Amino acid sequence: MPSTPTRKPARAGRRGVDGAPAGPELPYLRLHHSTALRAKTLAVLDELESVADATTCRDALADLVVELTRHGMDGFFLVPLRHAKPGFVIEQSAALGMAGVQQVMGSVIRNVLGHMDHAQLLSVSSSIRGFMR
Repeated sequence: MPSTPTRKPARAGRRGVDGAPAGPELPYLRLHHSTALRAKTLAVLDELESVADATTCRDALADLVVELTRHGMDGFFLVPLRHAKPGFVIEQSAALGMAGVQQVMGSVIRNVLGHMDHAQLLSVSSSIRGFMR
């Protein structure tokens, strides 16, 4: 009879995006970002978490999420594509397609965050902080 694998205990305080304990055995993707983008991210999150009404920070949070999304799409798709050197036409086609995707996603992100209340915005902020660990 095969034995059931046991999970390693998660490090105290670490949580996954879904709020469940995140252990070192869970798979993840790492995206490096600039010092400037990290500083901007922390500034927006600190502001949102310190105000009495987080809805006053919706636009700043939406701008940040759009920028992080753009950075992630670039880092996970366009940079590896450029490294593969598929040719100018393919690179340009991919960049144009991604620009269209980013424009649509930006609109969706702004719309969704624009309808969130204080607690929901704080939850988004907490998730972003979780990604930064």
